[in-house]
Amino acid sequence: MSDKLILVVEDNPDHLELTVLTLEELGVGAEIAVACDGAAALDYLFGQGKHAGRDVRRQPSFILLDMKLPKLSGLDVLRSVRSNPLTTLVPVIMLTSSSEHSDMVGCYQSGANSFVRKPVDFVDFTEKLNRLQAYWLGVNESLAAV
Repeated sequence: MSDKLILVVEDNPDHLELTVLTLEELGVGAEIAVACDGAAALDYLFGQGKHAGRDVRRQPSFILLDMKLPKLSGLDVLRSVRSNPLTTLVPVIMLTSSSEHSDMVGCYQSGANSFVRKPVDFVDFTEKLNRLQAYWLGVNESLAAV
């Protein structure tokens, strides 16, 4: 098993499946964990709820986080991630269909490392995911993984 881990937080089952399958087909060499809402993402990260007992010392190499989520918004998840010492250094990439300037500003003000719009075209989506994983897993040196 790879020591690298990606957490994908996405409520749309089609987008989730496309993201996970694309990452797997790209051969990212990382374990892929998924959460379908904001509360489940925090449970995973902090070893709560159905993830009680998870070794929270192992945090994701990066989080792909949708903005519009049920139970707890992506921005709320981001703020919780940034306010907890376990996760404050984990890179968070907001992967969203939003094109609102105010959403982008809010994400960066809340501590996002990147704001990426989901392309509608499959080829463009695959290329963006490839670039994201190549940078965050292969180029970036993250303190979160140390």
